Amino acid sequence: MPTFGFSKKEKILISFVLVAALTRLLPHPPNFAPITAMALFSGVFFEKKILRFLVPLVAMLISDLFLGFYAISVFVYLSFYLITIMGSRIKKVHIGAVLMGSTMFFVVSNLGVWLLHYPLTVEGLLTCFTLAIPFFGSAILGDLFYSIVLVYGFKAAEKRFQLA
Repeated sequence: MPTFGFSKKEKILISFVLVAALTRLLPHPPNFAPITAMALFSGVFFEKKILRFLVPLVAMLISDLFLGFYAISVFVYLSFYLITIMGSRIKKVHIGAVLMGSTMFFVVSNLGVWLLHYPLTVEGLLTCFTLAIPFFGSAILGDLFYSIVLVYGFKAAEKRFQLA
């Protein structure tokens, strides 16, 4: 089987991100998804810059091929990119980083919803963000859940496969 030049650690990281992305295909509460966690995890744990961005992007594209693309996809991918940058700069997944990533995703994606689906007025902006608030709690819970699973799962794999 070809290895494509990936280290054992990179292969495990790639598999974690791909599995997380595929969980988007399972039934789940609205906004309880691995998107923020995948971006943050990738930014923190991939050492090669190209893999930090390429692996989660490809994973998202694969899952979106099944889920479909939508008008605000560009804003979802933009927030995903920004969260990955944040992860690569902070170098650690912690509750503050997860909450910052959740907030970044909320703001960027809902700006997209406002720009594409609401009147471009202050009232339209306030209406858009007000209607999005109920989904934010579920997003935070999903981000925390998937961040914990990814980080502690990877730490267990590091020990199991002696990667550290």
